[in-house]
Amino acid sequence: MLTPIEMSPDAEIFDAAAIAAELARLSEVHSGNERELRLAASRHMRAALARGREMVEAMLIADRHGRRCAERLCAMQDEIVRVLYEFAIQHLYPAQNPSEAEHMAVIATGGYGRGVLAPGSDIDLLFLLPYKQTAWGESVAETILYCLWDMGLKVGHATRSVNECIRAAKSDMTIRTAVLEARFLLGDRKLYDEFVARFDKEVVPGTTAEFVAAKLAEREERHRRAGQSRYLVEPNVKDGKGGLRDLHTLYWIAKYVYRVREREELIALGVYDPREYRRFRRCGDFLWAVRCHMHFLTGRAEERLSFDIQREIAVRLGYTEHPGLRDVERFMKHYFLIAKDVGDLTAILCAKLENSQAKAMPVLSRMMARFRPRARHTLSETEDFIVDYNRINVADENVFKRDPVNLIRIFHLAQKYNLAFHPDAMHLATRSLKLIDQELRENEEANRLFLEILTSKNDAETVLRRMNEAGVLGTFVPAFGRIVAMMQFNMYHHYTVDEHLVRCIGALSDIEAGRAEDAKFATELMRTIQPRHRELLYVAMFLHDIAKGRVEDHSIAGARIARNLCPRLGFSPAETETVAWLIEVHLLMSTVAQSRDLSDRMTIENFSAVIQSVERLKLLTILTAADIKAVGPGVWNGWKAQLIRTLYYETEPVLTGGFSEVNRAQRVAVAQAELRAGLADWTAQDV
Repeated sequence: MLTPIEMSPDAEIFDAAAIAAELARLSEVHSGNERELRLAASRHMRAALARGREMVEAMLIADRHGRRCAERLCAMQDEIVRVLYEFAIQHLYPAQNPSEAEHMAVIATGGYGRGVLAPGSDIDLLFLLPYKQTAWGESVAETILYCLWDMGLKVGHATRSVNECIRAAKSDMTIRTAVLEARFLLGDRKLYDEFVARFDKEVVPGTTAEFVAAKLAEREERHRRAGQSRYLVEPNVKDGKGGLRDLHTLYWIAKYVYRVREREELIALGVYDPREYRRFRRCGDFLWAVRCHMHFLTGRAEERLSFDIQREIAVRLGYTEHPGLRDVERFMKHYFLIAKDVGDLTAILCAKLENSQAKAMPVLSRMMARFRPRARHTLSETEDFIVDYNRINVADENVFKRDPVNLIRIFHLAQKYNLAFHPDAMHLATRSLKLIDQELRENEEANRLFLEILTSKNDAETVLRRMNEAGVLGTFVPAFGRIVAMMQFNMYHHYTVDEHLVRCIGALSDIEAGRAEDAKFATELMRTIQPRHRELLYVAMFLHDIAKGRVEDHSIAGARIARNLCPRLGFSPAETETVAWLIEVHLLMSTVAQSRDLSDRMTIENFSAVIQSVERLKLLTILTAADIKAVGPGVWNGWKAQLIRTLYYETEPVLTGGFSEVNRAQRVAVAQAELRAGLADWTAQDV
């Protein structure tokens, strides 16, 4: 639980003394009419709250400190509760000689208990009583609550005795989490201290593993609801992956396990080093700034950073345009980098928890692990890495220094043996990125391993994503590093550029394996391309958008990048040129299919003049299908599949002089299969 935070808003923001004096005057004006008095008090407080929020918003625009804004709003709310409490006990329900039962502690819980509030945040209050509810306590609590509601605030509340709080915290994980951040506001301090002591003594001991498992499960479910990727271009700032709630979860777990009162104590305990703790604070400050601006701009508790407010927030936060990148795109790139940092901090904490708690609480260690096979063992082909509960880990901290190729090899081995990644290994890899220099980028073994990772049939998408999250991918391929966390400010793309490219590899893999029921035509083509062209297709898929965000056309610039990278990967000049060509024309087929008349002979002949061979037509068709499928859910559909298929069938005879590899019966069969896949929720009779 938090210790009380002594925060007083500037009198300019909220003049509590003047407001209390006005409430005293109103109590004389409306003496004997409790309802009118309460309504008059609420109107005055609501106006004062509105003025205070306007000032806090102006301060946020001026200083751009998100957490400071949230603290100012919280301090103002503290004063509101205090003024209302004193108003209730002095003017409405004074107790001349209060009995022991007529004592109360007003406690902030949940987010309010953390000492930070967004403009639209709920106000969570606990009215703590020594025994059961009394008429006096009920009246005071109701006055405060009714006034807060009349002011337009969303209030979560509970009125409980200490015994009731302890019982509720034991049985309900949500209540336990809210109580964890309880903060004394006013009233009987001894009552609050008793509550804190009993919570620490009666609720926490022996429940650490249960609490950690519950919080991590909640986190996974929250991500599922908000969208699993942290790179959605309209992210949920509060509940999305890499958002504020993830930071809160880190703090809840650390507080519960290590029993800290303040965040700074995490450094002394070795949970985070000073640099990591600064990242923790920087992430929180940025996310609070974004969230507060969202609430101020929309006038409600809006948590989704939608397109219509992104640019206004970018301007408020001081972002400007750079060549090739708009102000809003620079802002969103910063957002996604912050979200990535939150993910890194999560991995660090999980690793520290597992290492420090494994002996004392082996159950926790098992819960933190994704799999539960035999424990630690070595890999037969290397002494640099070990397997720890089906997760690859480094044998010692000098693994990457001894051989920088290990920064690529660790991902290759994980993919080869179907291993997850130990957080310690990923943390060390991220801290060793400076070892990836030009010599390593030109290293033949490193490039061989990378190409095998990229073109593997064993979940290349996941491994590439982990390489990206660790920073290895963008450092080994610097051009990729430039588009990490880059968004495209339009309604078409659902993900950042780097996430789109990684998903493209997954989409291509699904097509190759026949898992893409809605792209059977592309699957059939994949089986007929030249074997060596399979690798070229994967590399072109990985590079096709790698030059986004530049002044130059990204297709032309991307082809130039391919001409530099492909020789590193062992491709011949002819193979390199095929990859470069695919990147140069990667938008052509989609554009022609969706915007031209495919029954027009001239359209087909012009398209054929660019394609020039059936093999290239196959490669471009497959790449186009995978590219569209990876844009986002529902973007690839039966209509687009039909257009792409039609363009292929119309073009193939032109390139072959009238011969088609696919006869009419096969075309009909493929079309029927794709139609059935698109109507999967229809009954057989309806179809």
